[in-house]
Amino acid sequence: MAGIYIHIPFCKQACHYCNFHFTTSLHYKNDFIAALLKEIVLQKDYLGNETVDTIYFGGGTPSLCTKQELKSIAETIKSLFIVVNDAEITLEANPDDINEQILLAWKGAGINRLSIGIQSFFEEDLLWMNRAHTNRQATDSLQLAKKYFDNITIDLIYGTPQLTNEKWKQNVETALSLNIPHLSCYALTVEAKTPLEKLIRQQKSLDINPDKQSEQFLLLMQWLEEAGYDHYEISNFAKPGWRSRHNSSYWQGKKYLGLGPSAHSFNGESRQWNISNNNIYIGSINQGSIPFEKEILTGTQKLNEYIMTSLRTKEGLSLAIAGNELLEKSQRFITAGLMRLENNSLVLTREGKLLADGIASDLFF
Repeated sequence: MAGIYIHIPFCKQACHYCNFHFTTSLHYKNDFIAALLKEIVLQKDYLGNETVDTIYFGGGTPSLCTKQELKSIAETIKSLFIVVNDAEITLEANPDDINEQILLAWKGAGINRLSIGIQSFFEEDLLWMNRAHTNRQATDSLQLAKKYFDNITIDLIYGTPQLTNEKWKQNVETALSLNIPHLSCYALTVEAKTPLEKLIRQQKSLDINPDKQSEQFLLLMQWLEEAGYDHYEISNFAKPGWRSRHNSSYWQGKKYLGLGPSAHSFNGESRQWNISNNNIYIGSINQGSIPFEKEILTGTQKLNEYIMTSLRTKEGLSLAIAGNELLEKSQRFITAGLMRLENNSLVLTREGKLLADGIASDLFF
């Protein structure tokens, strides 16, 4: 099974923390959609004979696309790839784009899973992040979306300078009270060349506190475990049966095709990424050429990527795949209570999850 990701590089406004590729100008949106449909045709052989079981509209803000645009993209993919009947088709959406008419349109376009960018249920947090929606729209959009979609995930951000533990608890409890089956929770990171990085550098905003972030992550794990959620990946929590099939394929090392500017692809032997420039992307595609860079992966690189991704998951790092040599390398983490051996796999403990990336890099070959 393989996945297809579509990057829609448009947003209404720029969130202060975001470093994804996007533009707030919709001037070239029609040209982009036309180029994207051409890229799908150009990439029709990328996955070989792999069956596609997930399609993911990301961005940017894919909820800015019309029903017809989403339908055209999905139908073009289905005409050129082997897509299973029950494919998970996810659309990232902002609360301010959601109303009854658009929800019905999305269902009509074949969307069956929504990823809604809530981030916080507090107005002051949303203003600080420069989000386009209000706290009222956050709750209203979810209540409305639940009338039409069962499979919903929301994003929440913790570790912002002004977020107290009590406010963080209220954010999580609000999501639980709304019975959202999947939560993706991320610690705020200060990325280079973002408005947030500039504000902190100019001392117009407080910097993040890593100790506070660790504390809020530990609290999050405790609260959601008590609520019956499966902590199946570092940042992802799901009620039983509601894991993200698309994101799980990344962590399991499955093949995926990325379409649109800045999108990444992986075919098992190499990975490639499209140029992060809308005009060059559109111009090149119109001339029949995909503007991308490519990296052929060595055996060691593949193994290290497996270590990095598998350690982030509940199932952990299989020694049957990575080799028993890693057991000796990991002994100091086991002794320190950061990792345990379970079913011949190395699994991070709750405390170990705070240091996941560092532990993985120490285990690299």
